[in-house]
Amino acid sequence: MVRQAVILAGGMGKRLGALTADTPKPLLNISGRPFIEYLKDELTRHGIRRLILLVGPHSTAFELATRSPAWRDVDVELVADQPLAGTAGALRYAKHLLEPQFLMINGDTFFDINLLDPFLGDGTAKIALREVTDISRYGSVILNNGRVRRFGEKSSAGPGLINAGVYCLSRDVLDIIGDGSVSLETDTLPQLVERGTVEGRVYNAPFIDIGIQEDFERAQSLLSKWQRRPAAFLDRDGIINHDTGYVWHKDNYRWMEGIEAAIKRLNDLGYYVFVVTNQAGVSRKLYDTADIESLHAYINETLMRQGAHIDAFYYCPYHPDFGGDQYQEFSDWRKPKPGMLLQAMKEWPVDLSRSFMIGDKETDMQAGAAAGVPSLRLFLDGDIGDALEEIAPPWRK
Repeated sequence: MVRQAVILAGGMGKRLGALTADTPKPLLNISGRPFIEYLKDELTRHGIRRLILLVGPHSTAFELATRSPAWRDVDVELVADQPLAGTAGALRYAKHLLEPQFLMINGDTFFDINLLDPFLGDGTAKIALREVTDISRYGSVILNNGRVRRFGEKSSAGPGLINAGVYCLSRDVLDIIGDGSVSLETDTLPQLVERGTVEGRVYNAPFIDIGIQEDFERAQSLLSKWQRRPAAFLDRDGIINHDTGYVWHKDNYRWMEGIEAAIKRLNDLGYYVFVVTNQAGVSRKLYDTADIESLHAYINETLMRQGAHIDAFYYCPYHPDFGGDQYQEFSDWRKPKPGMLLQAMKEWPVDLSRSFMIGDKETDMQAGAAAGVPSLRLFLDGDIGDALEEIAPPWRK
């Protein structure tokens, strides 16, 4: 399972003029935050927390930036290459840190896709592609039956597919990266294309490259707008897994049929996915909170192998009648109270108007209504995948 991402952050950003005279392009301020923090946040919400930053000659600036509290939730390594080795050559300096398969993203582009999807399937290299109306700034990608056949020149104009700067790579790619300055785009990838080992996947999702002044200015409003997305609030027992009574360990955990693919569909569509679950078994002393968190980690690890993930789990261990001094209380988090949903909305930029709640009990519906969730679905039987498809339509234009 892939847990590692490499961010190409060593570019000089010459097209931005004075903006990058003293500041590396990925550290430019976008609505009060360094651009690279938006990339970091997307990676971590997909469960990718081992990051390598290829920083070129800018190691001091990135050392200062990654000391920020915003980086406490990741394991980050900075790799400098002196002299500049190019986008592929820089990988040589990180060879000792690379896992067998890793994600690599450009440090100056934001592509709002399900970052786990490119990992599905085998192959040496997979590239995320985007259709645009004018390829002249980027160069084109010629795709045939899912394989990249050729990269076109930047001088060509008109609509087409472009390389959107998100790659899933095998560590074996390093075997063809020579000495000196080596470009991933013009040296390494064309060699792999000749061998027929580069897969291209087309995604219709928000994309921006801050490498020119116009798009840098557009990013000031677009990134925060794109991060605001609808949420799918899912009960756990009876929706994600069969409710066999106090499920707390993977040995007595059984997936609801079709739920894994349904969660991936929500990820692909751009929904946040939150689990909100009462866990009175803790107050009844049947298991403890560590058991719950271990099971939730197992759920996400299993989903990640299938290109899916849950953004956050919220659970309530309290009960008004059990638990003694530690867990016996009337909690605003215990459904039908809306506390778990409200906490998720506090921590994440949720577009409530397009969000929904699905559960198998009336208390789920009451919690959703109390939190102001406009779309509620009581699921009692049938196909959970069909139910989620009905309540969660595509929402992006």
